[in-house]
Amino acid sequence: MARKPPMGDPVQDAPRVTGPKHAAAGLPAIKHSLRMAQEQMGVKRTALTLLRVNQKDGFDCPGCAWPEPDRRHTAEFCENGAKAVAEEATLRRVTPEFFAAHSVADLAGRSGYWLGQQGRLTHPMYLPEGAEHYEPVTWERAFDIIAEEIAALGSPDEAVFYTSGRTSNEAAFLYQLFARELGTNNLPDCSNMCHESSGSALAQTIGVGKGSVLLEDLYRADLIIVAGQNPGTNHPRMLSALEKAKANGAKIISVNPLPEAGLERFRNPQTPKGLTTGTALTDLFLQIRIGGDQALFRLLNKLIIDKGAVDEEFVRDHTHGYEEFAAAARAADWDETLAATGLTRDRIEEALRMVLASKRVIVCWAMGLTQHKHAVPTIREVVNFLLLRGNIGRPGAGVCPVRGHSNVQGDRTMGIFERPDDAFLDALEKEFGFAPPRKHGYDVVRAIRALRDGEAKVFFAMGGNFVAASPDTEVTEAAMRRARLTVHVSTKLNRSHVVTGARALILPTLGRTERDVQASGEQFVTVEDSMGMVHASRGRLEPASEHLRSEPAIVCGLARRVLGDRSMVPWEELQQDYAKIRDRIARVVPGFEDFNARVARPGGFALPHAPRDERRFPTATGKANFTAAPVEYPHLPEGRLLLQTLRSHDQYNTTIYGLNDRYRGIADGRRVVLVNPEDARSLGVADGSYVDLVGEWKDGVERRAPGFRVVYYPTARGCAASYYPETNVLVPLDATADVSNTPASKSVVVRLEQSAAD
Repeated sequence: MARKPPMGDPVQDAPRVTGPKHAAAGLPAIKHSLRMAQEQMGVKRTALTLLRVNQKDGFDCPGCAWPEPDRRHTAEFCENGAKAVAEEATLRRVTPEFFAAHSVADLAGRSGYWLGQQGRLTHPMYLPEGAEHYEPVTWERAFDIIAEEIAALGSPDEAVFYTSGRTSNEAAFLYQLFARELGTNNLPDCSNMCHESSGSALAQTIGVGKGSVLLEDLYRADLIIVAGQNPGTNHPRMLSALEKAKANGAKIISVNPLPEAGLERFRNPQTPKGLTTGTALTDLFLQIRIGGDQALFRLLNKLIIDKGAVDEEFVRDHTHGYEEFAAAARAADWDETLAATGLTRDRIEEALRMVLASKRVIVCWAMGLTQHKHAVPTIREVVNFLLLRGNIGRPGAGVCPVRGHSNVQGDRTMGIFERPDDAFLDALEKEFGFAPPRKHGYDVVRAIRALRDGEAKVFFAMGGNFVAASPDTEVTEAAMRRARLTVHVSTKLNRSHVVTGARALILPTLGRTERDVQASGEQFVTVEDSMGMVHASRGRLEPASEHLRSEPAIVCGLARRVLGDRSMVPWEELQQDYAKIRDRIARVVPGFEDFNARVARPGGFALPHAPRDERRFPTATGKANFTAAPVEYPHLPEGRLLLQTLRSHDQYNTTIYGLNDRYRGIADGRRVVLVNPEDARSLGVADGSYVDLVGEWKDGVERRAPGFRVVYYPTARGCAASYYPETNVLVPLDATADVSNTPASKSVVVRLEQSAAD
């Protein structure tokens, strides 16, 4: 196969490959951060803005949800955080003149990277039915259009209200309040696509669907297992925490199909050592096959039991279901485990020795564990592993699901959930005087099906890039086009704005970096980080346009127009003063009592967590639950590879900052597929050749992602990797995790075919 660029614009996507790096951050991270920030913001604005990121009197980074330490560096941000801030605080603008010059068809032909690089949206924009261009519209007319379409619905359940993670606590609380007063629980959110499996597993086993550790616990741990996660790109500030843990004597095991530069060595750009030699983080790298994690932890649990290393007092006093679990664990088979994981016996035994030598153990994980058919039993097996030796409710130990987007966890806490519990709905009813609907709503996958089948007709998104983030791209786009109205509250242009219903609205909103002034004066909002810490966020920049509205103001204005005099909620009062929103939250959401006073303290406060704080487990049994499930792992047909979708380093979720993945040695392109050289040679695929990725699933539908450059890469055997959203087209809508319904984006069976571009 000849070497040539893939289909499409060769300037946009002509990958060059130099090979993976073995260390993360250092001087290159500083250089790339400042270059991008200055390109977007200019020198003065860069200095004024970046020095306020993640400070106690500043604004929360709009990127990841990693917590801030109590003592903060002057530059308390990472490379990708700087990129996120730069793109929000950019001086580039997307005006009505831009939309007049570019039809929707023209914009639909552009890459997501190009769309995002155009800058901040400045005006509400409306696409009338049958029109080719968006046109400016007043806020009042925009709300009228939404009210018209909602009034025409046969039921409130024909509307879908999606939320991305960047929405503040205040906006999220108002948003779910509006949807429920309207009469629906159709509140899908980005958690449905990422950590829903974590919440499902943890709620069943320990009674709280969140992690049980604080940042200080990482510093006190003896052993930290990082499974299915790439902190160097996705949560770079986590590397500083791991560095501190290592300095305090912790050992680190990395479990991943790909070697990741940040977990190999961290060059902390804030220290002299970091700028020279750095710190080797991983003590043991287990290069596991995709989807083999449940088998690994099941065998470790068998070996712990066989060694007599169980914390019998903890198991007796605090757990339920041990005997059934132990019987299943004792049946774990070495040969099956080695086949499922691709690991050697000596590597697993070395991991066991490290576990048995450790009193305090933390397991961290991300999408590498959550996006499989068997994701929920895998995470339950991780909980079994920790329960066996009493590693929940002990300082320096516990479960640590590392959430992605800033405030994605807070949104769920505020009630953004399609399956709310009765206690939350009862509290809403008591506080506001209306009866919320009790029927469960749509999650992301079910919302797409409802739009596809004509059962939902209005789609409203509070942030995010739903079309690009969702699975089965062709199905998702066709479903969105069947809607009567699509609405997106956004700061920047993205793919979702050009895949529209019959009518479409883009509503421009303030970013985290910007001042929010309402009738009572300047406001602040709050967010919850990945470890349950709640703190204030205050923007300082002047808004990108006088036509922007804050997310709380948008929801309140929409609610007044749609619900009118029948509403029981004082929407105007809540819009004028966010402290009054927080007073309402304090009376509805447990853990937020005296909210305004507590969040006024520098650094905020920690939400209560019964397993962590009291070793109390609010489950149906009143104890932490051991679980027993059959061991599952993907079985790969001959001549096929198991593909995982992932981010590049110049990317955060679906936001593409650039066309480089520095740590993996990819430049000037994104359409690459990383393949183990031995697998590639056995398939007759040359390094640098171009292939189509063809998905195979039980429905028999061919899903094809064309024109990907093959890159020989040290992946686990039988495994491949490629970037999303380009490969979301390969993820079947119905290929989801049991229980959580999360798309199985980390285990897609594909074959490689010679590309038509080759």
